[in-house]
Amino acid sequence: MEDEEAAAVLRTVGRQIKMWREPAGLTQAELGDAIGYGGEMVSSVERGRRIPKPDFLDKADEVLGAGGKLSAMKEDVERARYPKKVRDLAKLEDEAVELGAYANHNMHGLLQTPEYARALYGRRRPAFTEDEIDRHVSARVARQRVFERVPPPLLTFVLEEVTLRRPIGGRMLLRQQLEHLLEISKLRHVEIQVMPTDREDHAGMGGPLQLLKLRDGKTLGHSEGQLYNRVISDPREVQILEMRYGMIRAQALTPRESLAFIGKVMGEET
Repeated sequence: MEDEEAAAVLRTVGRQIKMWREPAGLTQAELGDAIGYGGEMVSSVERGRRIPKPDFLDKADEVLGAGGKLSAMKEDVERARYPKKVRDLAKLEDEAVELGAYANHNMHGLLQTPEYARALYGRRRPAFTEDEIDRHVSARVARQRVFERVPPPLLTFVLEEVTLRRPIGGRMLLRQQLEHLLEISKLRHVEIQVMPTDREDHAGMGGPLQLLKLRDGKTLGHSEGQLYNRVISDPREVQILEMRYGMIRAQALTPRESLAFIGKVMGEET
């Protein structure tokens, strides 16, 4: 595990499963057979080495007669599936009353379909394992609950034209991603803008950025690069990001023009 908080959750879950299994007189292999998982998987879960799926916990709860105590741990385990940096960012997004983001290389994470996210993580080098890809995709999709919050936050995005054209995962998957953008744009609290490649004036040449205005009135920035991911709280640095994002939005196509542009790109992909 990449962080102690998640590791501690998994160790606790593993101990609980073992504490219910041993009095039941079952070996790890026998429990695995009873719930449809291998004994090696049960061993890894009990040692806190593997993250059990919700189905694993539900079946173990039933077989061991835990009365819902193991199933009740699914929510904690699900959070532990996500990398710490994603959990921290998701907490901030949950507190935001306004979120603005500029993406210059691929679709912003909050706008990605699960298939697009999986294709993107599948191209990471050095390569992720399938379990790691599952973990990252689940975390990315979970962050998208921000669209369903009540009251809804104001969500604005500026996407570089290239993000609409780069066929991550193939042409069909790209088309599905563009359709997803058009669906999201129908939400009244969401605005999507496109920055055409032919723009001469561009305030976003420093890379992607994200701004989060929280309920307490504080504004934070978020920046992600090749090997780093950090939250920016210094007021002077946040002010610079706010200035840049405002200029980026002014230089991009309007939301209405952007939707027409996305539709045009979709037509070119057929």
